[in-house]
Amino acid sequence: MTNNNGNLLKLAELFKILGDPTRLKIVQLLLENEMCVNHIAETMGMGQSAISHQLRVLRQARLVTYRKEGKTAYYSLNDDHVEGLVRMGMDHVAHQ
Repeated sequence: MTNNNGNLLKLAELFKILGDPTRLKIVQLLLENEMCVNHIAETMGMGQSAISHQLRVLRQARLVTYRKEGKTAYYSLNDDHVEGLVRMGMDHVAHQ
């Protein structure tokens, strides 16, 4: 098995991004359904600009995606891999 340092660095960056509690909470909310920035901000008790910044980081990491409906953007998880990562992580920390 070859050691691909490039992929290891990408994985480390992915875990770093998911290691932020605010971003992880956003991902957890998006596990349930897609949401707009306003709804995420209200649910988390944070400002829209702070949520938008975190969503930008998550988008750049290809963890979330969005669709536009009029002027409103609805965010969702990018694919099943993201859901799997979070659910497996939650299972791991809950395991005794």
